[in-house]
Amino acid sequence: MKTALAATRIGHACQLIEIGETRILTDPWFTETATYHQGEHVAADVAGLGRIDAVVVSHEHYDHCDLDALVDGGFDLSVPLIGPGTVAGIARDKGFRDVRAIEAWESTTVGPLVVTATPGEHGVHEVTFVLQAGGRTVFFGGDSLHVPELDTIPDRIGPVDLAILPTNGLCVRQFGMRQTVMDAEQAADLTAALRPTLAIPHHYAFHSGRLGDQMMTKTDPDPRHYADAVARRAPDVEVRIALSGTRVMVP
Repeated sequence: MKTALAATRIGHACQLIEIGETRILTDPWFTETATYHQGEHVAADVAGLGRIDAVVVSHEHYDHCDLDALVDGGFDLSVPLIGPGTVAGIARDKGFRDVRAIEAWESTTVGPLVVTATPGEHGVHEVTFVLQAGGRTVFFGGDSLHVPELDTIPDRIGPVDLAILPTNGLCVRQFGMRQTVMDAEQAADLTAALRPTLAIPHHYAFHSGRLGDQMMTKTDPDPRHYADAVARRAPDVEVRIALSGTRVMVP
């Protein structure tokens, strides 16, 4: 019998991943500002998350590291919080008491869970993550670009059951349309390298508001472009486009 594996997208890149009895929250984001909009229903508030065994945070941008919302929502600050050094410093300042700073290819354990940081690239310091417990493996891509070293994960770590990847190809207009997030085609290339049993796109509904979208950011909001690209590059990989709040079980 395989260990049960499920993912529920709270919104954006905030996922609740369940591996057996272990529950992991990724890249928390529960609020909005004038130029940061979820673009979709946020499936839970902090109080509604239930027990969390670990929090993993890929980088310090507000829409992935909304630690103020966790603190204000009464989150248990003794829960291990894992991220790169830039995130660790912020978490300690917010009062988190078990902060683990790991960089690419470093690991830490929380009970049966092994969290390994993998490379990331986003214009600020970012890591991605491999989460392992009970013989199950999840790759969480944050909102990174496609870093070629990620293609080596199956050789370094083993088969991947679930890959969760950003797909909106976000570009920053003020910096000459510099791309900071992998787009649908690049995410499909990474999917073909990882060969997961199931792939789920995220980080596509976000927008910067009517003016912000015209002046600050350009994105692809349609995850079907990713599904189509995977169908061409890795037709044996199942893609599930999950609305926020939908719990997806991984075979």
